[in-house]
Amino acid sequence: MSTSTEESPPKGFFGHPRGLANLFGTEMWERFSFYGMQAILLYYLYFSVADGGLGIDEAVAAGIVGAYGGSVYLFTIAGSWVADRLFGPERTLLYSAVLILAGHVALAVLPGVGGVAVGLICVALGSGGLKATATVLVGHLYAEGDERRDAGFSIFYMGVNLGALAGPLLTGLLQDKVGFHWGFGLAAVGMAFGLAQYVLQRGNLPAAGREVPNPVVGAERVRAFAVIGVGVAAVAVLVLTGLIGADNLAAVVTWVISIAAVLLFTMLLTSKRVDGVERRRVVAFIPMFLVSFGFWSLFQQQFTVLAIYAEQRLDLDALGFFSIPPSWFNSVEPLFVVLLAPVFAAMWVRLGERQPSTPVKFAMGVGAMGVAFLIMALMGFTKGDGVINPLLLVLVLVVFVLGELCLSPVGLSLSTKLAPKAFGAQMVALFYLSVALGSSVAGALAGYYAKDAEPAYFGTLGAGALVLGAIMFALSPLVKRLMGGVR
Repeated sequence: MSTSTEESPPKGFFGHPRGLANLFGTEMWERFSFYGMQAILLYYLYFSVADGGLGIDEAVAAGIVGAYGGSVYLFTIAGSWVADRLFGPERTLLYSAVLILAGHVALAVLPGVGGVAVGLICVALGSGGLKATATVLVGHLYAEGDERRDAGFSIFYMGVNLGALAGPLLTGLLQDKVGFHWGFGLAAVGMAFGLAQYVLQRGNLPAAGREVPNPVVGAERVRAFAVIGVGVAAVAVLVLTGLIGADNLAAVVTWVISIAAVLLFTMLLTSKRVDGVERRRVVAFIPMFLVSFGFWSLFQQQFTVLAIYAEQRLDLDALGFFSIPPSWFNSVEPLFVVLLAPVFAAMWVRLGERQPSTPVKFAMGVGAMGVAFLIMALMGFTKGDGVINPLLLVLVLVVFVLGELCLSPVGLSLSTKLAPKAFGAQMVALFYLSVALGSSVAGALAGYYAKDAEPAYFGTLGAGALVLGAIMFALSPLVKRLMGGVR
């Protein structure tokens, strides 16, 4: 389903509307700051105080990172609600970018656990608002039936990964040579660049992005803010009483995301503003949501289990003349996305109607993750710390990329095409909820990882992903029928 009924704007950015250049750049700098900070966050939490860290238990630290990652995508619900009902996507993106910048500044200048708490909350809230709205604005750039749509999302996704490529390299180098807070400070500088360029190019964005699709007014507005207030107060009480703490944060976030997903699906399926065709399309999204969750549960472990693996199991001195910062492996995956995203975009356009359907692409994506984890299982038979060739982890991350390019940009595009007209941003939020659920589970799974049981850990998860891909492939004809003509 299209988010615009107007003709596509003139071509101006690699054959696409000029507004894509603004959104490309904004997301690139935001991802520079996001991934640059996240690449060193886990190490900041579990490195000893003598090494500049906070000395938190390794599994607890991984759980915090997973819960934070899940919260970022969970807050796409809040961001999409604000976009759909209060400010419209364009202004919501602006306000979210300001909040992200404040969070990175807090991480850079505030010491200890307090600085981490303030910084991560601000970044998570702001990133949730920016992610859902940026995707919606990309959707607004294309008219109904525009064949450039999937290619446009792939180009947008390349901008995301340019930022994700550069961020960990530079923040990781600063952290290694100067200290953690210098790395966090560079992330803040990157976000400042992104905010500035967004403000300067706002005129290139579609007018539809400034509209509020489903404004909340009157008594409904009062009730909505009352619910928000009660929710914030409840979380504060749970934290202050110790019922929510660092050791169970990932599990709590996982349950919250699961409940939120069920409630959002229920709302979309029962709303009177959703017609029959739109309702069937929402139903079609359910199995793809589950496959996406399975995919991200494995993929997001590059920031938890694989980050620990890189720091402890790899021979980081393999080059001889230079010790590789473990955070640099966070740049391997976006590097190959940058290299391969144009290839995939051109391939989908060239294949046209002959390309695999979206359900089949989802099956291919999660299947690739299964293969990657089976490779990790074979690597697990190598014993000893600091002995594994770094190129083997690079190989695994390249397989990650092949799966990601089959599922992630296609999933973003699909969420805009299947979205009911009245709930465009909230349908995008559902896709991000699958990422949220996978991220928080990736943090929780770190508690089951052990170096002496790597073949069983990686092998079980890899086999499960292959089974999930096979099920999605078998269901693809039914899902295609429910999609009502959307590919």
